[in-house]
This record gives sequence, C-alpha cells and structure tokens, in this order.
Amino acid sequence: MKELLETIARGLVEDKQAVMVQVDQPDQEGVIVYHLHVAPEDMGRVIGKQGRIAKAIRAVMRAGASRVDQKIAVEID
Repeated sequence: MKELLETIARGLVEDKQAVMVQVDQPDQEGVIVYHLHVAPEDMGRVIGKQGRIAKAIRAVMRAGASRVDQKIAVEID
C-alpha cells in the first residue's frame, strides 16, 4: 500500500525526490494511517481544487486496502 501511495504522488508532483510516506501502527480500531509528505510547492498539486485530487487518492487507497482486508486513512502533510 505504501508503494501505491508513493507511485500516485510521484505522478502528480514536480519534485519527485521529496515524496515520502510514513506509516503508523494500527490504532484500536485497526486503522493504519499513511502520512504523505511532499514539497511545499507541490502541495496544491496533491490536494487539487476543492480537495478533489486528495479525495480521489483516498478513494483509490481505500479500494486497494479493502482488497487485502485493511482499514486505512491517508493524511497529506
């Protein structure tokens, strides 16, 4: 799942070296939080107008996680 998020993000940003994903341990409900870090100048590209790209990234990640019986959340930092 981490690789999927990195691949999606690298396709959107200019500074591909700045893309970093940090994965937290599952919480009490079993939700794994993925923290996506990008360069400050690429933040708008990842979030998109009215958050549409961010919503799409989260939807793709949730769909992938459901295939392997995981609960995830994606935070863009």
